[in-house]
Formats: sequence, structure tokens, C-alpha cells
Amino acid sequence: MSLPIVVQVVVDKPLAQGFDYLWDKTMLGLDPQIGHVVEVPFGRSSLVGVVIKVSTHSEYEISKLKAVVKVAPLPPIDQAALRLMNFASQYYIHGLGETIIPAIPQMWKKPVNWEKLSAGLLVNDNKGPKKKENEKSLAEGFVSESQLNDVQKTALNQLNDSCPQEGFQVALLQGQTGSGKTAVFLNWLSALLKDKKSQALVLVPEINLTPQLERRVRAYFPEKKMAVLHSGISEKKRGNAWYEAITGEAQIILGTRLAVLTPLLNLSAIVVDEEHDPSYKQQDGIRYSARDLAIWRAHDLKIPIVLSSATPSLETWMAAKVGRYQHLRLDQRAQGTALPKVHLINVRDSQNQFSPGDKPKSANNICLSKPVLGAIQKSLDHKQQSLILINRRGYVPVLTCNACTWLSKCHQCSSYMVMHKAGTLGGRSVLSCHHCGLVKGIPSHCPDCGNADLKTLGQGTQKLEDAVEEWWPSARVLRVDTDSSRKSKGAEELFQEIHEGNVDIVVGTQMIAKGHDYQHVSLVVVVDADGRLFSQDFRAAERLFAQLVQVAGRAGRASKDGESSGDIYIETQFPEAAVYQYLLRHDIDGYLSHLAEEREEAKLPPFCFQALVHAESKSLDKAIRFLSKLKGQLQDQSMVGLGLKVYDPVPRSMMRVAGVERAQLLIESDDRKRLQTVLELINSDLRSQSQGRISKQDRIRWLIERDPISI
Repeated sequence: MSLPIVVQVVVDKPLAQGFDYLWDKTMLGLDPQIGHVVEVPFGRSSLVGVVIKVSTHSEYEISKLKAVVKVAPLPPIDQAALRLMNFASQYYIHGLGETIIPAIPQMWKKPVNWEKLSAGLLVNDNKGPKKKENEKSLAEGFVSESQLNDVQKTALNQLNDSCPQEGFQVALLQGQTGSGKTAVFLNWLSALLKDKKSQALVLVPEINLTPQLERRVRAYFPEKKMAVLHSGISEKKRGNAWYEAITGEAQIILGTRLAVLTPLLNLSAIVVDEEHDPSYKQQDGIRYSARDLAIWRAHDLKIPIVLSSATPSLETWMAAKVGRYQHLRLDQRAQGTALPKVHLINVRDSQNQFSPGDKPKSANNICLSKPVLGAIQKSLDHKQQSLILINRRGYVPVLTCNACTWLSKCHQCSSYMVMHKAGTLGGRSVLSCHHCGLVKGIPSHCPDCGNADLKTLGQGTQKLEDAVEEWWPSARVLRVDTDSSRKSKGAEELFQEIHEGNVDIVVGTQMIAKGHDYQHVSLVVVVDADGRLFSQDFRAAERLFAQLVQVAGRAGRASKDGESSGDIYIETQFPEAAVYQYLLRHDIDGYLSHLAEEREEAKLPPFCFQALVHAESKSLDKAIRFLSKLKGQLQDQSMVGLGLKVYDPVPRSMMRVAGVERAQLLIESDDRKRLQTVLELINSDLRSQSQGRISKQDRIRWLIERDPISI
């Protein structure tokens, strides 16, 4: 009698262990392999899982084991990818199944489709009119090695010399905005991709940056197959692209953070563009950093990785400074043009202010100063474009009653409902919560006192757009935010309007601030930037600086010799703040040195390592008590001390979302391994008292987060 074949399978459930199933070779038609994607019965339904072990034994009675139902028509996930996912699972304290399965596109998680996919009956999602690439724009995007300037050539030569095709090496490519970092790393990849089997992974932080880089990559590699992976494309397109990537058909894989977990048989090089961007940190599920996983993956595979940024994160910059990473510099713009001139406008100075009678009625609450209005008018007179950045979408952030203390608070969240004017979230003006999605009509009178005279506080992109249109009625004004990009024109089409010069003034959120190579923009204006200067999040000022450098870099990119290099006007009440003073001098290294001194003195990352234990409940008191008990247990077990700190539990900065109260416990250590040991003990202890990730006793949902990017 032959021995049974037993496979261990992990599924997308908050469970620490895998589950044993029988493998019927006759029914399934093939031998099992680690990495096979399978359908298995689970409870009263069935789930998609991945085989992580093959044996002939089980701790359970063989007769009680259920059998694998079906095998996906996919090659097994390769061992290197499984090592990556196993590391991510362990380091970020998350179940292996919860790590692997979400990385598989939805199309491949529907067993009902597998027979059709196997038979090739589902065709690529390329039917219908295909948008023809603009050959002129592709040609303009291509910069061959011979066309690089001397600084770019030096950086490329250093990359080629220090990043061989075999061997781990991290290189920080730090360059001024417009210095041609993309051209350098694409020329570097061209040498690595001459081997038709080799693959390159290029990560971008946000979906709206993907189309522009995709066009440039296609210009450099017209004969190479590219797989584009992000949530903004159709399920079928993503499923097909993922298949081409894991089978090796696609040599170039371009995607957002989830693409870092894509199985790739022949991965030879990785590029992380805009490596500093916080979007690389997943904020739900397994809270991984795609940049950090990309570095681990490169180390595991012994391949080179390039981190590219004008404003590198403090962690990356310090690693380069001490020699752990190679530091490559591009300290001039690719066309030789100067950086834009920075103007700090003190809005407290009466000389910069308009009296109410001097401006349109709709602009009375808009803080556009005299110098800013003059600069926009000058830009219009010269047929150039202006960008106005305000990091708040909607019309106004708060509606209030002057007769009492009523404010437009969300009943489900500890935040305010934002007013959106008619046409953005439906056919009427509404109040909307940007955290839970609740939408309500605007009250005709105060719900508390009945006063009919409700006032607005603050400003958002919609209100600023209205004011700009009233100031310059003949100007072509375009608003770019997540509301406008959800309408008939997607984000890519909005940006195309800007690139083609069909717009005079752009009002937008951070979507407009980075990565876009605008050729007609001479002026950038930043409104209401001060809010992040005094945030409780110690990283807020670093992010503000990076955003200001990035948005400043959108101006004057196509200037010719003798022409103005562009201007950035920043309206602020605190022009003396370090963020603005270093920006005034375009001194990125100076600011990062200043930041490093502050962090070292305060013993904050990267001079320590942090983790959060999150707790969620219908009652904040219960969540706090749950975390207080956990802190007490750590103290009783002598875990605290010797470089480990456990702070008192506190409500999260956004305490309530969708009716759920949220609290957090901060744990710090001066040693990464010690912190990891403590977190694994916490995880083991909490799991023993929980069903999944919900405590059995008081029904508290908990989660451990490594290396949080906001506290």
C-alpha cells in the first residue's frame, strides 16, 4: 500500500499555522510542489491557498483529512519568492497565508475560472480601441547614454562599476528635481536586460505616477515585454500581467508597492523610484514597507538595487553617509537650468494682505497674498502655467454655527465632515467624511440651535478653484484631486491636459507635486503648508520638506539659457522655521543633517526601533485596558528596561473611525533583534488568548505593526 501524500496549505486567515490536506495525484493529474496555488475545502466553504510543505505524514488522522480540490494552472511560486514572503510574515508579525494570498491577483483567486484559464479561453483585456502611443512624446522621453550630460554619465559609470550583474549592492541615486535620475537608472537597466531571460522590477509609490514612467520605459525598451501591476487597472489586465511576470515572459515589471511580492524567476535588478515616499508603507493588512522588502529581496538574491530620490528618507541618506549604501549624486538639472527661486510670503505681514474690499466676494476667506496674485498674473501674461498646491480636497473642511458651538463633526469618526460642492460626490452639495465615507446632506439650519446662518471654516481645492476662477475669469483652470480624477476624466487624462498646455492654472493636492515632467510650468504656489509644522507625528516636518522640494521642482524644468528658472511662492506664518529656511537655499543635505541631530538627541528613528500594538473596540476604555494589561505583563516578565521602553497606551490620533474606537501601545528598543523577540512573544501570547486576531475575553481586535511611519 502506497503512502498517502499530505500537503500543508496556508490560507488568507489570521492564523499562525497551515492546514494538512490529502493530495490525490490521480484526480489532480500531477505531483504536488511547494508553491502550488490550490483550492481547498475550509469549514463550510472553500478557499484558495498555497502549498508550503509536502510529506507523507500528518499529526492528524489521515482518514479525517480533507483533500485538495483543484490546482491553479500556474507554475508554483518559486522558492526565492516564498523566502521573501516568509521573511515578511515573520518580521511584520503576520500570518504566512495573510502575506502570500493578497499578493495574488483576484483573477487567479477564483477557482471557477481556472479551467477556462487553463484552456486559454479567457483572452487578454486588450480588445477594443487601443490608445496609440504618441511617437513624438516617446522619442522625447528617450535619452540614450550618449545624450546624458557629464554628471549623469559619471553616475551611470559608477553604477555599472559597482553594481555588477551578480552581487548585492544598494545605491542611493540622489539628484535635484529635473536632474535626470530616471534616464540614469533606465540606461543602467538596459545593460542588465540584454540577457533576454533577465527581469527588472521597477517600483513607483503611486498609481498616478505609473503612466508617465510606463511611457518612458517603453521608449527605452520598445522590444521588451513589460508587466504593469497596480490596483488602478482591470482585474483581467492585472491577472494577465502577473502571469507574464511570474512565468518570465515579461522582462520589466513596473508597479506600486504590492508588486514587490510578485514571484519573479529571473530577477536581476530592482529600482525603487521616489524611495522616500510614505506610500511604500502598507497601512492595512500586513503593514510592510515595500522599499525595505525590496532591499531584503535584493540581498537574498545577491542582485543590485537602486533607490532614487531628490529627497531621500533620513534612514536611507544616513545609510549612504556611513558607507552602507553607495551614494551617487546628480547636483544639477539635466538641461543645465537653475533651480526655481524660493519666495517665503509672511501672511502675517499687512503689506502682503488684501483688504476684503479689494478681492472678489468668493475669495474673502482665501489666503492668496498680493505677491502670489502678482506672480500668477505675470505667469499668465507670459503664457506659462501655474500650479497651486493645497493639501485638502473638498470645498471647506468644516461647517460651523456662529450662534453656538456646533461643528460638522462626523458621528462615526473623531473627525469633521468636509463640505463638497455640487457635482463632485453626486448632484448636490454634501458633507462627507474622508475616513469612513459617510455622506450627508448639508443642513439648512444649525442642528443644535436652529440658526440658519451657517459659516464655513478653512478652504479646500474646490473653494480655491472657485476663487481662482473669479480672480481670472478668462483663464483655463483645472482642479486635480481624487474627486476630479474619479469623474469622467481619470488622473492620466487630467495630467495630459497639463502636459499639452491646455490649462493655465492648476489647483491640486499632492497628486500634482511629484514625478511629473511639466514643460510649461513656471510658477508653483503652496497654500496652507504650516499645518504640518506642529504635528504630533515626528516625521511630519520631514514629509513637508520633501513635498515642498518635489513641488518646487515642477517649475522651470524646460527653461532655456537666459530664461527664468521658475519660482515657488510659499505662504506661511512661520518663515523662520527650519523647513522653509533650508528650502530657501535648496539645501537638502543640510536639512537632513539638522533632522539627524534632532532625532539623535530625542532618540527617535533611525536611532531607535519602534513598533505599535493597535487595539480596536466599540469602547475606548476597553481598548486602553487591553493594552494596559499587555504593558503590565511585559513589566512582570522583566521585558522592560535594558534598552526597551514601553509607553502608556493612548488613543490614536484619529481615535474613532466608522464607530470603532482605536488605541495604541508604543514599544521602542535600541536593538532591532531585541524588539523582534519581544514582539514575537507578544504575538504568541495574544494569539493564545484570541480567535484569529480578536481576543476571546473582551472581543478586542489587535494588530502588531513594525516600523510605523506615523505615531
